[in-house]
Amino acid sequence: MTDSVVIIGAGQAGGQTALSLRQNGFEGTITLIGDEPYVPYERPPLSKSYLAGDVAEERMFMRPAAFYAEKHIVLMPRTTVARIDRAAKKVRLAGGTQLPYTELVLATGGRVRKMTCPGADLPGVHYLRNIDDVLGFRDRITAGLKLVIVGGGYIGLEVAAVAIKRGCRVTVLEMLPLVLNRVVAPEMSHFYTDVHRTAGVDLRTSTGVTAFEGDGKVERVRFGDAVIDADLVIVGIGIIPNVELAADAGLAVDNGIMVDECTRTADPDIFAAGDCSNHFNAIVGARLRLESVPNALAQGKAAALAILGRPEPVVEVPWFWSDQYDLKLQMTGLSRPGDQIIIRGSMAERKFSACYLREGVFVACQSVNMAKDFIQSKKLIADRATPDPAKLADPAIALRDL
Repeated sequence: MTDSVVIIGAGQAGGQTALSLRQNGFEGTITLIGDEPYVPYERPPLSKSYLAGDVAEERMFMRPAAFYAEKHIVLMPRTTVARIDRAAKKVRLAGGTQLPYTELVLATGGRVRKMTCPGADLPGVHYLRNIDDVLGFRDRITAGLKLVIVGGGYIGLEVAAVAIKRGCRVTVLEMLPLVLNRVVAPEMSHFYTDVHRTAGVDLRTSTGVTAFEGDGKVERVRFGDAVIDADLVIVGIGIIPNVELAADAGLAVDNGIMVDECTRTADPDIFAAGDCSNHFNAIVGARLRLESVPNALAQGKAAALAILGRPEPVVEVPWFWSDQYDLKLQMTGLSRPGDQIIIRGSMAERKFSACYLREGVFVACQSVNMAKDFIQSKKLIADRATPDPAKLADPAIALRDL
């Protein structure tokens, strides 16, 4: 039969796979299945410029809707996959329709981790993962609104920055002792805590929510013996990878769908890419499940090449970014507790980098308004550089010269 690639998941990993297949000469059928009503789009602006109303939906689309028709890519929005039949090489949709495939790509992404405390299902308790989530509360982010944000990670702090600019009364509740606890050093966490408190955010750490309360809608948030009024709640406590289809089909799953460096699962005709995949990163020297746009795009490209019989391992330094107020946080590599931390630049002037050494090896860099450090740090990480700590601390010395 004619080669037919079915891609489950129309996010950036799935969209990039389809695009790369066509760019690299694939002439067979491509079917892109997504549960949202939109063409593949960029998620990062959702908690930043899109929430602020500065960017229209169309600006976030990876390609215009007409592009997919021109490239003969079959889009199936608002569609849910029920199961994968590996023996028959078919995908069964929730409505019963079956789609045959010669190759299958799982780009199923993740779903928000939800609160389970009393009142968690009250109207007015929102999550942020897709366009419709934002449309569900964006118009309410206006001056005077009492907004409570549960979670002091990227999403929570980015939403707080937007809401403060709009004149909201913002409270952030973080269960752990530090904000951004999983991803940055304490020095960076304290810096962002001070930034938000200075901007007017009531930021409380070591604070776990025990209940949402209200008569027909959320009106209060309870944590321990304390309670705070809330007109609106936004929860940002992480995502759960969507691995159920893979697991039900007998594929290996362990904090993501297990794949090799070229996105291949143990089934030679099934691949996985993006937030849902667990892969080995040769630079970091460990298996990872990365929730990042660069990884989704890189794995989408790799999946396409592997399908075409030209597999190329994904060898890339992990990197991420976050925009809050006038601060651009750009991160390369992955730090761990216990790493040596060296600050270069000035926290007071809001222009600095936190560099991480592990047994003398440069493993990560987190830069605030220091784009050159961000760019140049990638090569140091890839080369496993061992810079002189004294020179590393001197911002007058470019990272590339170390």
